[in-house]
Amino acid sequence: MNGTITLSGLKARGFHGVFDFEREQGQDFVVDVVLELDLSKAAATDDVTDTVHYGELAGKLVAVIAGDPVNLIETLADRLLGVCLADDRVATAEVTVHKPQAPIPHEFADVAVTLRRGRS
Repeated sequence: MNGTITLSGLKARGFHGVFDFEREQGQDFVVDVVLELDLSKAAATDDVTDTVHYGELAGKLVAVIAGDPVNLIETLADRLLGVCLADDRVATAEVTVHKPQAPIPHEFADVAVTLRRGRS
């Protein structure tokens, strides 16, 4: 039974960006993740070890966001995808990285990059 696990609005402070002030001051990044996987075993056993533990996943994602800085949110999204796909049960992962405080000299609501990758 294929299904999805969705984690939305995960917020963490990171120091990513191409400008020095972004690397020095940091800013909040918001991440949405959708994992596609077979959920039949977890549904049958009612055991968290038979699925992706979204609490543990959130901790790993926050560690990447708060970790080594990168210039682009495209690179950050790629690193986060790697975390999601590290669990062999995940068939496909989609990661959206929002940068709501991006240094844009115009009023805007959000800037986001979405990457999606499946197993080859």
